[in-house]
Amino acid sequence: MTTELNSKTPNGQLEQRWTQHKAAIKLVAPANRRKHQIIIVGTGLAGASAAATLGEQGYNVKNFCFQDSPRRAHSIAAQGGINAAKNYQNDNDSIWRLFYDTIKGGDFRSRESNVFRLAEVANSIIDQAVAQGVPFAREYGGLLANRSFGGAQVSRTFYARGQTGQQLLLGAYQALSKQVEAGTVTMYPRTEMLDLIIVDGKARGIVTRDLVSGRLDVHMADCVVLATGGYGNVFYLSTNAKGSNATAILRAYRRGALFANPCYTQIHPTCIPQSGDYQSKLTLMSESLRNDGRVWVPKDSSDCSKNPRQIPEDRRDYYLERKYPAFGNLVPRDIASRSAKAVCDEGRGVGHEIEGQRRGVYLDFSDAIRRLGRKEVEERYGNLFEMYERITGEDPYEVPMRIYPATHYTMGGLWVDYNLMTTIEGLFAIGEANFSDHGANRLGASALMQGLADGYFVLPYTLPNYLASTELKPVSEDHPEAVSVMKEVQGNIEKLCNTPSPKHSPDWFHRKLGSIIWEHCGMSRTAAGLRQALKEIPELREQFWNEVQIPENGSGMNQTLEKAGRVADFLELGELMCIDALHREESCGGHFREEHQTPEGEAKRNDAAFSYVAAWEHSGNAAYPTLHKENLNFEFVTPSQRSYK
Repeated sequence: MTTELNSKTPNGQLEQRWTQHKAAIKLVAPANRRKHQIIIVGTGLAGASAAATLGEQGYNVKNFCFQDSPRRAHSIAAQGGINAAKNYQNDNDSIWRLFYDTIKGGDFRSRESNVFRLAEVANSIIDQAVAQGVPFAREYGGLLANRSFGGAQVSRTFYARGQTGQQLLLGAYQALSKQVEAGTVTMYPRTEMLDLIIVDGKARGIVTRDLVSGRLDVHMADCVVLATGGYGNVFYLSTNAKGSNATAILRAYRRGALFANPCYTQIHPTCIPQSGDYQSKLTLMSESLRNDGRVWVPKDSSDCSKNPRQIPEDRRDYYLERKYPAFGNLVPRDIASRSAKAVCDEGRGVGHEIEGQRRGVYLDFSDAIRRLGRKEVEERYGNLFEMYERITGEDPYEVPMRIYPATHYTMGGLWVDYNLMTTIEGLFAIGEANFSDHGANRLGASALMQGLADGYFVLPYTLPNYLASTELKPVSEDHPEAVSVMKEVQGNIEKLCNTPSPKHSPDWFHRKLGSIIWEHCGMSRTAAGLRQALKEIPELREQFWNEVQIPENGSGMNQTLEKAGRVADFLELGELMCIDALHREESCGGHFREEHQTPEGEAKRNDAAFSYVAAWEHSGNAAYPTLHKENLNFEFVTPSQRSYK
């Protein structure tokens, strides 16, 4: 492993970099592809599209997921849409505008080359999905329909009602299924990766646990791809599927892969508010709702407990429209989230009281229903309205929705170069598992774009280049390195199952960790709060390893053991997030330090000191990781203060 951060970004004109890079990298001849074995962990949009494409090319792929079917990957939960600059509306959209909006939305903490490539291949994603039969919404004339999303002044978001992620995943899944049938891809459902095997400095395999039988296995290959999603569940309450975890990327981090920008988490502004102390999950309401819904709270806190229909217009504060007239309710997610927190902190929140505070704001469609008619609103958002009513028991056609920010997405992840390879040779990370092309604040509808761009259109070029350029000696499952890692995994399971004073469930510890992270490393952070978190998390981790209680052992199905392993990883990752947030003395998109803000309360970057990717190396002690920096150079755009007013 090398700790020198070489991004391998091409030089030259921005528009030509990806084209020239593809022309220069090596190929693997079709007859030689079947000689290579590739491991892909994860079957969401990034993992399924990568496995399907590499299988179609003729490689032998082993594809792993902890779900009972690849169709249950968390990508299925994405609702609103996927961005691409097709400019069907002739509203002056272009690849350059998509690139600029994205790099600006990332608060100028991402690489120009990566973001431009993302904008460039986005159009191909739409073409591929349409060819697969993904039922995007269409206009009367037959062209695909678009709608607006936060942070953009054009309509470039393609959608399939409120089920875009589900439909895109079905498209990738059917392509994957074809390869399974053809024998190029072997599926391993209900199987979780527990560690990475490195031979001669190269990633050559993984150790897995069969979640039904409890059996541990070694799988060896020529390279390993991690497509395991993000780590939003470190907060305990989030919009992520409960099974989403950070184990694969954390175990790779412990083996030497650098972890970049871990403090960059995205808080989504339109989620159904928490309604009880023992709730285990939150539900996302698509950002597309802000196209037609108006966000407001009462001007006077004395109105907060009233029926919203009884609060007249002149006593309502449409605070986003008031503060950001140019973008209004479509400001980016970090700004909408902090604004909602601010009005609730002022005592003007609505809905249930949680720990003495009402944490909710209204998302009101009454104007849209008057303007468009109920039928049109039903066509645009009907399934989302149904979902909201089933969860809350309130009819959003009659009463404004209540929404509040919740953890939704993570922009940190394993550091990767332009070829999507980590600092461990032969270990690739794609989709949300890498530190992304976006930096601090991912714009809405960009997540699906990046997952599919990596899986369909980037990795299938760059991974063969690695195979064609690297000498890979045969390795077997009884290689000494594989045996050694297997023993470590077994030892870790035995340690979890035999703590000295078992008292509490893994969920008990997870809930406490989530409370610490949300309080001190959530929507806004302070140095004092982060230092407090860095005091509390190690204490909680020590308590965990003394008191976590696991019934039975690791010899069979044991979901409590599964959770315990994931919580142990979250405890380490939570500490790393706070270390990263404390060191970054600036406010930058999703990372908002209260000490660094403009007089108007907006995020204030410090480009002179922090225009870099912070990549952390595991030192063997969770409290003292080593910081490496990748400086960011801007040749084609000039970083400027983000303003949406």
